[in-house]
Amino acid sequence: MQRWLVWNVLFPLHEWAKGHPSFRILKEMEAADRLPAAELAALRDRKLRQLIDYGYAHVPYVQRIMREAGLTPADIQGPADLRRLPLMRKADVRRHRAELRSQIAGKLTSFSTGGSTGEPLLYDLPKERIASWIACRQRVMRWWGLSAGDKEYAIWGSPVEVTRQDRIRNLRDKLLATQLLSAFEMNEPTMDRYLRLLLKGDCRTIISYPSSIYLLAMHARKRGIDLRETGVKVIFVTGEVLFPHQREVVQETLNCPVANGYGGRDSGFICHECPRGSMHIMADATVVEILDPHGNPVPDGELGEIVITDLYSREVPFIRYATGDVGALASGHCACGRALPLIDKIQGRTTDFVVAPDGTILHALSVIYIVRELDGVEQFRIRQKKVDHLHVQLVRNDRFRPENEGRIREGLRKRLHANVDVTIEYLPVLPPERSGKYRHVISDVSIETALAKPVSTGR
Repeated sequence: MQRWLVWNVLFPLHEWAKGHPSFRILKEMEAADRLPAAELAALRDRKLRQLIDYGYAHVPYVQRIMREAGLTPADIQGPADLRRLPLMRKADVRRHRAELRSQIAGKLTSFSTGGSTGEPLLYDLPKERIASWIACRQRVMRWWGLSAGDKEYAIWGSPVEVTRQDRIRNLRDKLLATQLLSAFEMNEPTMDRYLRLLLKGDCRTIISYPSSIYLLAMHARKRGIDLRETGVKVIFVTGEVLFPHQREVVQETLNCPVANGYGGRDSGFICHECPRGSMHIMADATVVEILDPHGNPVPDGELGEIVITDLYSREVPFIRYATGDVGALASGHCACGRALPLIDKIQGRTTDFVVAPDGTILHALSVIYIVRELDGVEQFRIRQKKVDHLHVQLVRNDRFRPENEGRIREGLRKRLHANVDVTIEYLPVLPPERSGKYRHVISDVSIETALAKPVSTGR
């Protein structure tokens, strides 16, 4: 009854009151899911042309970059033509924030990224783009047989609510059958409380950072608590790279699938995993390019920087926005029958890789396993400060043995094929970033030079 009430009454009323055309967009998206590949591509191209037409007419930033490139809207007919426009980077969004706003824009909402690796990014989003994110999320939930109204816990980067406005938001969440659980304080008392909530057996889905739900699953194992009969149908994860060991532990502990997603407030809802295990690009909502360091497209299966053009961002257009993330496109089609194109790999930010002294790029997993497999390590973070200096932060328990320090140093040096300096720091708790996320590997070393060389991406 509650699910019916939320889906048919409360959620539509909420979106209408917020001025979000979410249900209109959801209807469009679900229609796009049924299109054959050629018609889906035609729909994408038509939306792209509409975005460019609008931007050229009403957005000073788009007018300027197109005129500087000697282009008119007629020159942009499809994704391949976008390469005639410059990339938009975070610095451009900061520098041209006012110029990016449409001259006839409706009400805009200000957002910011966490700024975990530097200055926070401040930007504006129109209601249609926010609604497209909401619609995409409902679209994916319905792929998995769920929808708004199914009881949900969100383990997310938000502090505990205390203000009057936050109390109102809590009431709204209660009506919509969702509850926010802060990812900022994943300590033992907090995680004990989260486990008690799950044991009530009324939760149908969890949305979380991969690291947060993994920590909770590991804590349940430590406590000897069985979560396999809690009734959770699927766990949606996003915001960080999902590592295979995290997926395995979470799926076994909660006895349900983990569905991976990729996107961000600034970059939009880019792709999501379907029940058949494929990562589908929301091609009716975003154009995805995978580029090498020179800005050229790479073949399917090869890694490059993910660049997006959001098709629902007319009033503040993000056109050829360089995400700073690394991924690869996939060829072929999914057995689920949807014609939405596929992403083969999403391997995190360029700063999630380690660069060896010889220029080889090492994926985070290649160094993560060195520390993760050691007994007595509860949490860790590896930071590459220089090409020959790694700093390892550890949270240990009483099973940690002193000789593990030598194993960490030896393992990292062997992996990097160099006698790099490795410092180890012990902490009582590993704090998350300002966003509430955890990153196992952070590199301060640019990989752009290494990406330009014909070397492998891992040994």
